[in-house]
Amino acid sequence: MEEASIKAYRYRWVVLFAFMFIAGMTQLLWITFAPITGEAAEFYGVSDLMIGILSMSFMVVYLVMAIPSAWVIDTYGFRIAVGIGAVLTGIFAITRGIFASDYMIVLASQVGIAIGQPFVLGSITKVAARWFPIDQRATATGFGSLALYLGILVAMVLTPYLTIEYGIKGTLTIYGVISAISAITFVVLAREAPPTPPCPSGYEERTLMFGGLKQLFKRRDFILLMIIFFIGLGTFNGVSTWIENIVSTRSFSISQAGMLGGLMLAGGIIGALVFPPLSDKYHKRKPFILAALIGLIPGLIGVTFAKSYWLLLLSGFVFGFFLLSSGPVVLQYGAEIANPVPEGTSTSLLWFTGQVSGIVFIFGMNVFRTSGGSMAPSLLVLIGLMLVSFILALRLRESSLIAR
Repeated sequence: MEEASIKAYRYRWVVLFAFMFIAGMTQLLWITFAPITGEAAEFYGVSDLMIGILSMSFMVVYLVMAIPSAWVIDTYGFRIAVGIGAVLTGIFAITRGIFASDYMIVLASQVGIAIGQPFVLGSITKVAARWFPIDQRATATGFGSLALYLGILVAMVLTPYLTIEYGIKGTLTIYGVISAISAITFVVLAREAPPTPPCPSGYEERTLMFGGLKQLFKRRDFILLMIIFFIGLGTFNGVSTWIENIVSTRSFSISQAGMLGGLMLAGGIIGALVFPPLSDKYHKRKPFILAALIGLIPGLIGVTFAKSYWLLLLSGFVFGFFLLSSGPVVLQYGAEIANPVPEGTSTSLLWFTGQVSGIVFIFGMNVFRTSGGSMAPSLLVLIGLMLVSFILALRLRESSLIAR
């Protein structure tokens, strides 16, 4: 295909925003109960741990569904795959609202939503590859990741207020209706691909999924990237999960811990609007990955040790800005260095490693807290691991696709 015949269609933004709507809702539904753990435990007559399981179930289910969902994405395309995830999300979000008073049905509904989540998350780079030119793909992946962060932020901020106003049943019903609308929106508006490809030949994936998996484990750069993603996402999940416990030993309140979590996400949202477009503009991935990994370390140190509230909030913002802004760049870099391995395979494999590390880091941080409840030792380990990630990232080679 001649360069002159390549066209980027405006409809790509419609497809992307339809994807963002359902992607954001999967994250909102995942984290719904985190900001109302105490109220939910009292409502259902169960322990805080049982409420935590409503969110933890997503990580466990992802481990089971990562490979099947990647196969669907790369065999049938993202429209079918995300459509499956959207329908599951819409249906089980509705049942969660209708039967909101029954813990076991709510748990079953969470599992149903969790089954659909990998079909959505694993498609982020596939949407970008199908509809966007190579020099816009990090930006497109950044918007997809931005939707995930916004979904979490909205759940954290809005759920407590909705619970006070409408109760838990009312809140889950509202979320169910919006989820159904997001599912319908995607099914109606999404298209698998534009009339003509947005890139020259050689930029499209060609290898079948299972052959692709074998290739990925033979590629040094992708293995290094898996380790970096394992540490990065595990660190974010661990810090986010235990954020109240992390700061409570320094006499910060629950509301102050909530503000810290909100600023971490706000920093990530801003970072996701800044880093990926710059990465596309300068046709570089590695420098932005390195900048993010070294930039987040001062923020993590501040989250660990800061005793003044303003410094704690600033540290949280810096930590979130650099860590979360690196996510879309890392995912897009992974898709590029994996070429010709399918986008869904490389992205799903990275998310899989992140889910494993989330479980490991969350439980590990709880096990190794001190007798006084401090999590500083665990956080020092995380700081050390982030330094290791930076050193490993120095060995990455720049993406040959973006450099063309």
